[in-house]
Amino acid sequence: MKVQHRIALISVAAAAVAGFVYSQIYIHEKNRREIREVASELALTWKDQLQLNSTQTQLLEDSIIEYTIKKNEIINSSLGTTQQINKLKSIQKNEYKSLRKFLGEDQFENYVHLNKQLTRKS
Repeated sequence: MKVQHRIALISVAAAAVAGFVYSQIYIHEKNRREIREVASELALTWKDQLQLNSTQTQLLEDSIIEYTIKKNEIINSSLGTTQQINKLKSIQKNEYKSLRKFLGEDQFENYVHLNKQLTRKS
């Protein structure tokens, strides 16, 4: 194979890889943007429901983003249903531990109560 053909082949392969990487970054960023928008709306809703201050609201928004991503990864994984449920339960425990750090006891209990009501309605 001539050097020119090798260079052309390598160039085409590099362009294909670059296109793939760019598309993955674009799709990932689009998904993150959507999650941030939803998390922001949820945090503002919880701010009113739980009388959160601005710091608590921001921490809640960050927590919603973090745990939504983790939950989505498990849901989209190839794990069996039982394993997914167990992992989701574990993540929920960690999420609650995180929330207890910045929510008052009444705020946390109210959050859990309202969240359960919303889940039952869905």
